[in-house]
Amino acid sequence: MKFNIRGENLTVTEAIREYVEKKIGKLEKYFESPLTSDVHVNLSVYNNKQRIEVTIPMTSLLLRAEVEHLDLYAAIDLVVDKLERQIRKYKTKVNRKFRQNGAPKFVATNLAEKLDEVEDSDEIEIVKTKRFDLKPMDSEEAVLQMDMLGHAFYVFQNAVTGDTNVVYRRKDGKYGLIEPNH
Repeated sequence: MKFNIRGENLTVTEAIREYVEKKIGKLEKYFESPLTSDVHVNLSVYNNKQRIEVTIPMTSLLLRAEVEHLDLYAAIDLVVDKLERQIRKYKTKVNRKFRQNGAPKFVATNLAEKLDEVEDSDEIEIVKTKRFDLKPMDSEEAVLQMDMLGHAFYVFQNAVTGDTNVVYRRKDGKYGLIEPNH
């Protein structure tokens, strides 16, 4: 693992850097080969709250977690726990998928999170632009990625058709798929 550790409103000391690398490095035990991707870690302090955001992009999976806590070292421990849960959940679902015969299936669970309602406004202001590579995958894998990231939608490249698709969480807790009309 190659670490890219940044600090906002705090100086990343050698002790903090070593602690982050030691704790997040333990995640390698979940993979057959060592990870070659960069691990992006953002540490920040706002209003006496320590925040850590970790992003680990891989070819078939994007691991991302963030935690706020009063103690930075506790936040690091908690974010590693979150990432471990994501990895175990992903591996369980992938293994279950390969064991099943026939069409891929997924269970839509009732989720408490609802889509945020957008207020009507006369002016439209784009406050953030995000760019990323679209990964070829099926809709089930895209739903898994969306759930692990905690997002309400996920954009991906359909591995079968090559089209750009979007999966999203509906207000009733089920999932939707948006495909282009040809």
